[in-house]
Amino acid sequence: MTKTMPHYPEESVFPPAESGGDGGVIGFSRDLTPGMLADAYRHGIFPWPCEESYVIWASPPMRGVLPLNRLHIPDSLRRCMKKQYPERFELRVNTAFDPVIRACAAAPRRGQDGTWITGKIISAYCEFHRLGFAHSFETFDRATGELAGGLYGVSIGGIFCGESMFHRVAGASKFAFLGLAGVLRAHGVELIDTQMVTPLTASFGAAEIPRSEYLALLERLHGDPLRLPSGKITDFFPFPV
Repeated sequence: MTKTMPHYPEESVFPPAESGGDGGVIGFSRDLTPGMLADAYRHGIFPWPCEESYVIWASPPMRGVLPLNRLHIPDSLRRCMKKQYPERFELRVNTAFDPVIRACAAAPRRGQDGTWITGKIISAYCEFHRLGFAHSFETFDRATGELAGGLYGVSIGGIFCGESMFHRVAGASKFAFLGLAGVLRAHGVELIDTQMVTPLTASFGAAEIPRSEYLALLERLHGDPLRLPSGKITDFFPFPV
C-alpha cells in the first residue's frame, strides 16, 4: 500500500513566531504531539530545552543557519574525508532513528547537567519519524558494525532543521554531518537550520540571522518532507574534496 505523503499545516494554533520577542518564548504546553511539531516547524517555532512535565515553544530573535552553497570544509576534515573516513565509516539514513535520538539524549554536554531530550521528546520525535517528517543520519563503524555517531532532524522541503548529534568515535558526528549535507544537497535542499551556532557548526560556515530573515526563508523554501532513502548511502558527497 502506498504511504501517504505527510503535509505541513498552513494555519497555526501557535501565536506568531514574532511574538517571542527578545526572549524567544512563544508559549508552553503539557502535551507534545506530532501534529504540534508539524505546526511549529512550519511556522518557525520549535520545542526548547524543557522539563519532562512541560514543553517550551520558542522562536529566538537570532537563528543559526547554514546555507549549503556556503558549506566550508576545514582542510583537516577534507583530508579525512578523502582517506581515513571512507575506510572506517559507513553512512546510513533512517535505519536507527530511536538509537540515535537516545544516544543524543545520553551524550554529555559541556556546561549542562542534563538533557533537553526528555522521554516526552523521544516519544514524539520517534512518531514524527515514523510519519515521515524526521530523519536520522547514522555513522556505523565498518570494523565493529556498531553505531559510532549520528544526528537527527526535521525536513521542511528546502530546509532541514538539525536537532542534535552525538559521537562515540572521534570524527563520527562530522562524517554524519557531511553525509547529511551531501544527501540534502543532492535532493535540492538549500538550508540547514542549526537553531544556534556552536563551534562545530561555525566551522562548517553556520552564522546567525535575524528571526525575520529566517521566517522569510522559511516562507520561500518550505515544502513537504523529503522522501529520503532508507539504508546504506554510498554516493553522498557531491562536494569537491
